[in-house]
Amino acid sequence: MSKKLPPLNPLKVFDTVVRTQNLTKAAQELHISQSAVSKQLNVLQTYLGVELFRRERHGISLTYSGQRYAEAINPAFDMLSKATEDLMRSGSDSTLRIQTYTTFAAKWLIPRLSDFNSKHPDITVKITNSVSNVDFDRDNVDLAIQMGNGAWPGQDSDFLFEDIIEPVCSPEFLKLHAPDARYPQALLRVRLLVSHFRPHDWKTWAKLCRYDQEIERTEQMRFSSSILTWQAAADSLGIAIGQTTLLVDDLKKQKLIAPFNLPVKTGLSYYLVRPQLQRHSRKVEIFRSWIATQLELLQHPA
Repeated sequence: MSKKLPPLNPLKVFDTVVRTQNLTKAAQELHISQSAVSKQLNVLQTYLGVELFRRERHGISLTYSGQRYAEAINPAFDMLSKATEDLMRSGSDSTLRIQTYTTFAAKWLIPRLSDFNSKHPDITVKITNSVSNVDFDRDNVDLAIQMGNGAWPGQDSDFLFEDIIEPVCSPEFLKLHAPDARYPQALLRVRLLVSHFRPHDWKTWAKLCRYDQEIERTEQMRFSSSILTWQAAADSLGIAIGQTTLLVDDLKKQKLIAPFNLPVKTGLSYYLVRPQLQRHSRKVEIFRSWIATQLELLQHPA
C-alpha cells in the first residue's frame, strides 16, 4: 500500500511556523520571504482541504485542526532530525572503522598501528575481519583494505601494493633439506604448506617459474589461514607460499627466508577502499595520508 504523504517542503514551512509562532521569524529561519512562507502554507492547506491557520490582527493562530496536525507531525520532524544527526555523527566521530583480512591486519597493519596511535591519539582504530569484499550499505565501516583490480561499483580506491608471492621457509628447513642453497628445488619435494583461502598460489608460482613437475606428487599440509601456514613454515613443518609484502618484517628478521628469490605477481593488488558518494571525514583523510607514508617507507626504508 502506497503511503499518503503531503508535499514535504510546505510541511517543513508549516512546522517552522508552528515552532516560531511567527511568519517573519519563520521566513528568517528558512531564508525565504514572508510572502513565500504564506504561499507554502496555502499550498499545504489546499492539498489537505483543511484550514490550518486563522489570520488575526497581530498575526496568525492555529485552528483546532491545525493544532492537532502540528502535534502529530512534530515528533516525525524530531525523529528525522535525530536520524540525520546520528548518521552524520557516525562519519565524524573519533572511531575509525576498518574492514580487512585477518592476515593483512595481523602481518602488516597492526604492527604499524602504534605509529598511527602516537601521531593521532584522538582517533581510535577499530578493525573488523572479513574475507568478503566490503559493502558500505551493509557493513558499518569507514574504510576497507581488500584485494582486487581496484574497480568496485560505487567505491573509490587507493592503490596500496601488488600481490606478490614466492616460497618461504625457515633457515633451518633450508639447511636440513637443501644444504646446497644453489639448488633450493629439493625443498619442493618435502612438504608444501597450503592456505585454505589461497589454494592456487602454489600452482600459479610453479607454472610461472617452471617448477610444475617438482610439486606434482609432493605431500601437502593444509591450514585454515595464511597466518597459520606461515607459522608452520617458520616452525620448519614445510615450505609455504608467502605474500612478500606482508612478510617483509619476518623476512627482514630472517624468521622466514625466500630461498628461490623468484617473486611472482598474481595480477591482483591491495587497495584502500572508501564509499564514492560519502563525504570524506577528517579521520579518513588522516588515515589515507598515514598509510601513504607507511608505503613510502616500505619502498624507501631509511
